[in-house]
Amino acid sequence: MSEIWLRSEGGDAVLNLHIQPGAKKTAVAGLHGDALKIRLAAPPVDGKANACLVEFLAERLGVAKSCIELVSGASSRVKRVRIEGVDAGVVRRRLSD
Repeated sequence: MSEIWLRSEGGDAVLNLHIQPGAKKTAVAGLHGDALKIRLAAPPVDGKANACLVEFLAERLGVAKSCIELVSGASSRVKRVRIEGVDAGVVRRRLSD
């Protein structure tokens, strides 16, 4: 099954995300249009939300933070993130647990 928020590019996975900063806890919240919604416990100031997102994804996906690249949306709620060396199927399973 194909997910509109997730695709493979070479050996990497690219995610379309909708971010909700300032939430009570950091968690995957389901779909938001064509993006996966993630709530972050960090505020949207001084890059704290982006750092929280990278840390959350690294922990959930079992990869180093250096494998996660914010492709677009550094100052937006809509972000594209590349996970280097991880199959899209693995990302789908680990983010839906």
